[in-house]
Amino acid sequence: MRRELGLALLVAYAAAARAAEGPQPDNPFEGARFYVSPGWTAQVESAAAASPEKAALVRKVASQPVALWIDSSDDAMHAVPRWLDDARGQLAVLVLYDLPNRDCGARSSAGELGPEDEGRYRTDVVDPLATQLRAHAAQRIAVVIEPDALANLATNENIPKCAESNEIYRRSIAYAIATLSMPHVSLYLDAAHAGWLGWDGPRGKVAAIFKDVLDRAGGARKIRGFATNVSGYGVLRGDDARRLESGNPCPDELTYVERLSDDLAKLGITDKTFVIDTSRNGRAGVRSRSNQWCNIEGAGLGERPRASPAPGVDAYFWIKVPGESDGASDPKAAGFDAACASEDSAPGAPEAGQFFPAYFLGLVDRANPPVK
Repeated sequence: MRRELGLALLVAYAAAARAAEGPQPDNPFEGARFYVSPGWTAQVESAAAASPEKAALVRKVASQPVALWIDSSDDAMHAVPRWLDDARGQLAVLVLYDLPNRDCGARSSAGELGPEDEGRYRTDVVDPLATQLRAHAAQRIAVVIEPDALANLATNENIPKCAESNEIYRRSIAYAIATLSMPHVSLYLDAAHAGWLGWDGPRGKVAAIFKDVLDRAGGARKIRGFATNVSGYGVLRGDDARRLESGNPCPDELTYVERLSDDLAKLGITDKTFVIDTSRNGRAGVRSRSNQWCNIEGAGLGERPRASPAPGVDAYFWIKVPGESDGASDPKAAGFDAACASEDSAPGAPEAGQFFPAYFLGLVDRANPPVK
């Protein structure tokens, strides 16, 4: 009898441990009310006020949800609690984006932390975020982990800043995953997009990087899945990526998700789901090359955020805030990146993260499906 009781307790403890060490298995987007922040509504209203002839159409977008980007320690400590308090009873989507040496392959969105600040990333960004997540344990929360970071390790290892960041990124992201994994929090590790990692070689390489980082974090069970096309322009279905790069076996984001799932399964990472950013991927044929990424002229809003739109996909969601600039087009501006003055980029763009009303209006005009 005592032995049976001991076994029962062990089973109960094991079940409790499993429940505590990772997100719930259910799709957090399914059946959820999506939180729409006042800040986003105000941005839309500013664009409507600046273009009265389009105001009625523009205001229809204000009801769509967007994510909160945590790109500084100040955001982690102050913006997050305000956002979560206001979003009670609704799904809140956050993006953690403040790695040391952030965005090692570009200049426009370099962050506040350098390679010597790995400790600060833990104590000033991840730990305060974890405190806020625990304080909202009754709420559904989804967190996208560090856009572009691990993709840079897969393809930009020849860039000195990325080579310097390799171990920093792996350790820091593993720490973030291990610390933020909670029963009510669904974590999605960023997986770039078809136009960046669609080829068999880069896809296999990034899958191996994911495996290493997840092993360091305590296992693949710590995350619910992966996020793709964050701030990207890749169409859901079509031949756009193959048109731009004829050898790319992943012509669109849904094919990329399928192929990446196969690569992950070869490494024992199975049953993972995806969130695809559709904030500006409504139009194909708007770029001359798939590596053009900054404020692409001719882009349009894509599918509206919704749950379970395709097999293996938890949601389409506007992770990138439509209309927020990728970087300044003026060479004299701080954080200027030459990519933001390319032939494909919209002129007159402000610095990264600032609202770009003219660009936003273009996204609404060219939305596909149209805004009605």
